[in-house]
Amino acid sequence: MSSSPFAPQHIRDLAPYQGGKPIADLARELNLDPAGIIKLASNENPQGLSPKAREAMLLAMDSLTRYPDDNGYALKAAIARRFAVQPSQIVLGNGSNDILELAARTFVTAADTVVYSQYAFAYYSLATQAAGARGLAVRAVEYGHDLGAMLAAIQPDTKLVFIANPNNPTGTLCRPGDVLEFLENCPSHVLVVLDEAYVEFLPPEKRSDTLALLQRFPNLLVCRTLSKAYGLAGLRIGFGIASPAVAELLNRVRRPFNVNALAQAAALAALDDAEYLRETVRINTAGMQQLTEAFIRLGIPFIPSHANFITFHVGDGALLNQYMLEHGVIIRPLTSYGMRDSLRVSIGLPEENARFIAVLEAALGG
Repeated sequence: MSSSPFAPQHIRDLAPYQGGKPIADLARELNLDPAGIIKLASNENPQGLSPKAREAMLLAMDSLTRYPDDNGYALKAAIARRFAVQPSQIVLGNGSNDILELAARTFVTAADTVVYSQYAFAYYSLATQAAGARGLAVRAVEYGHDLGAMLAAIQPDTKLVFIANPNNPTGTLCRPGDVLEFLENCPSHVLVVLDEAYVEFLPPEKRSDTLALLQRFPNLLVCRTLSKAYGLAGLRIGFGIASPAVAELLNRVRRPFNVNALAQAAALAALDDAEYLRETVRINTAGMQQLTEAFIRLGIPFIPSHANFITFHVGDGALLNQYMLEHGVIIRPLTSYGMRDSLRVSIGLPEENARFIAVLEAALGG
């Protein structure tokens, strides 16, 4: 905590979000060869960049002396066509976490409360605290959202509810009927932020048309990202879709030029690269099977995941994490989530998954 007198107490009490350890940091700290390190900590796309996105960025390079289109006209039009919505419903963000923060900054004051689940994405509590509001973390059930309990937790001063579906870091998925029931019973003055950062990894039978719910529920905001399945994590681009009234307010608060020109160009191309997305899902499905079979063989309990990562349970998460780091494998400790005996591993390429499994087996004395 900072002792600086220039910020209010709720800002001084903030603990900064901790991302996955960069490869360069680990190489420097432990004197390891960067080429021998694999990073499976940040749910990134292991496939590499979409060729279409790469080409689009190269073409956009010549215009980088100009500001980007602040309204994102072409990208909004593409998103609108792809998801059958209107451009007036779309808000572009510097990553989908930008949309989450915008929601808190736009609709929440220090006199309000915000509801989210235990074990939900850490940024929900950070955005709430940064707004000076009080977070109400509702106890999870089997590491997933208890939407009934979250509905019951809503108070007269609640302005925002965050729902992650699938959830990070646990990979759990709400039943479609439960989401609909929540929206039907949620007070109309409460904005429901449905964070679908990992929705592309769901098989068709697990998907539901949440965007269609926008026609019925003007207090719904659906967040998507191009960091995961579309492979643009380094460019930081996401978007929110809501009623035109909600989107217009978010766009008032949004920082000017928050999505850079290269990100807009790459996003346009990535959304059009169906083959890349299919290959991403194929790699993830095969990798998920590769890792879950290893966990079962090694007798390691894990949370069945609907995303591009798996959370598993061990006796001493910090000890195992350190062992993995010393052997050049970066995964994600979950101490900040209150899950000290758990670690999260992202799905990688087959050879990266195999490396993780081999180091894990060695750590267990196998």
